[in-house]
Amino acid sequence: MIREGHDSLAAGVVLYSPQGKRRELVPMREAAPGTDRFEAEVSLPSEGTWSFAVESWTDPFTTWRHTAAIKLPLDQDTGLVLEEGARLLARVGRRVPRRPALTRAAAILRDDSLAPVERLEAALTDEVLAEMERTPVRELVTRSKRRSVVVHRERALFGSWYEFFPRSEGAQVDTAPGQERSGTFQSAAKRLPAIADMGFDVVYLPPIHPVGTTHRKGRNNALTAEPGEPGSVWAIGSADGGHDAVHPDLGTLDDFDAFVSEAAEHGLEVALDLALQCSPDHPWVTEHPEWFVHRVDGSIAYAENPPKKYQDIYPLSFDTDFDGLYAEVLRVVRHWIDHGVRIFRVDNPHTKPVVFWERLLADVARSHPDVLFLAEAFTRPAMMRTLAKVGFHQSYTYFTWRNSREEIEDYLTELSRETAHYLRPNLFTNTPDILHAYLQHGGRPAFEARAVLAATLSPTWGVYSGFELCENVPAAPGSEEYLDSEKYQYRPRDWAAAEASGRTLAGLIGRLNALRRAHPALRELRNLRFHHVDRPELVCFSKYRPGAGPDEPDDLVVVVVNLDPHHAREATVHLDLPSIGRAREEELAVTDELTGRSYTWRAANYVRLDPATGPAHVFTVGGR
Repeated sequence: MIREGHDSLAAGVVLYSPQGKRRELVPMREAAPGTDRFEAEVSLPSEGTWSFAVESWTDPFTTWRHTAAIKLPLDQDTGLVLEEGARLLARVGRRVPRRPALTRAAAILRDDSLAPVERLEAALTDEVLAEMERTPVRELVTRSKRRSVVVHRERALFGSWYEFFPRSEGAQVDTAPGQERSGTFQSAAKRLPAIADMGFDVVYLPPIHPVGTTHRKGRNNALTAEPGEPGSVWAIGSADGGHDAVHPDLGTLDDFDAFVSEAAEHGLEVALDLALQCSPDHPWVTEHPEWFVHRVDGSIAYAENPPKKYQDIYPLSFDTDFDGLYAEVLRVVRHWIDHGVRIFRVDNPHTKPVVFWERLLADVARSHPDVLFLAEAFTRPAMMRTLAKVGFHQSYTYFTWRNSREEIEDYLTELSRETAHYLRPNLFTNTPDILHAYLQHGGRPAFEARAVLAATLSPTWGVYSGFELCENVPAAPGSEEYLDSEKYQYRPRDWAAAEASGRTLAGLIGRLNALRRAHPALRELRNLRFHHVDRPELVCFSKYRPGAGPDEPDDLVVVVVNLDPHHAREATVHLDLPSIGRAREEELAVTDELTGRSYTWRAANYVRLDPATGPAHVFTVGGR
């Protein structure tokens, strides 16, 4: 803002609710004297698309106060200056008759029994100044264009996800060939208390829809399924229905509703997979053949990701009937919203038009601003960023492939700095498709290290079921696919036996999630700072959140991880203390929340981490 002359400027922010209703005018303060740069902090109380405009105006009251403070002590234009102030105050007083302080102040300025400076001091009380701030005199008002601000609920930034296949929980596989039986929503619900006990917030279910039989894949992605094999859950659609139906082996839609309700009782939200693809048996194939790509021989092209082939899946084509296909997908999404789903994990969104997602997410946000979408797009960085910019609330990342210190520091610096204002990372440690070599060969210490990294580097993280059991057998050497992949078969796990034998990481995961909830610093992304370590096998980082008063003290968490799962490593950690709100020579009382041990740390600190006894420190720092 600029203004010729010497008159004082003022500014304010006008808020408009998602319904378009004008809210209060929030005053702005000059950021630095004489710069005409103004700022304000504005709180938006609910989800939705808010908007705001900046108004600026000439402020005659502030101009008069400045003039009076200079001229009255010098006895210049005394009567004129006092009368100008009296008229200003009286004018505002007439506009707000229930506030007589302004009328009294005008009278004081005209009181000849007092010296001019005494009149000024007696008139401009704290009450009067507050009244003038609430009801400013605004002249030559100008307004900027309205700008939009989208407000999401906290789960868009912070949460812990647990992925599991309902059909595996309670499945019967120790039977005669062809007699295997699927688990159900009812049996899957028995797993919910344990998931909640580990501190997770979101239960993510891969597709729960009917599975096709044509070209059904068998165990370990075999081209032909044996009798009784359930096929891939991503081969969606059969005579039993499509994307708006549940697999009859899992139960009914009412059973799904009961599952969602029971999850909520345990503090869990249900995230549902949105995979826009079809088996050859999907109702859309016969009802809307124009939604698919046809080869020159008339056949429909199945999905391929060379060298992988998915003969059991037909991808959708958006080129022939975009509006019709869009309307159907929107109907499907709203169908599941009506059944309590508020989070969708979108399968391969980068293989569909960006404009499709931009339109869909905007339409859903208008009616249901609390609904969130996670983009599962392991693709080029530009496309991943574009999907975030058009409305996806969270994004899968390359975290599973970032395992060295250099890789971790470079990539997480990018996520917490360069793209943090629009791309929110969800750091999954593993997925049904991704079992990284680090986990295959690193044993339990590798799983522990990756859990600590994912849970503390990002506000949102996730695991795929079996991670807590350190499942790490690949389909073949050099493959990232699991042997006996749950994508193609039932895979029930004996959780009780694992717990009894101590083979589970449930305790560590539960501790990490408890720390995330207890420490506000771990619920933020942009406060991530890496610190120098003189050995490449160790990485150190911190999360710091300054306090906001006696009831909300500083929160500081420092994490050190040994990235070598096979050998004990020792090093000196050099903390950049000023970057985390501490003086350079300050001593820190730190407690390792994984062991309970306490230490005194300084700028330089010796660390030794043995993967056999625990590959990481997660230090909380005593208050100041």
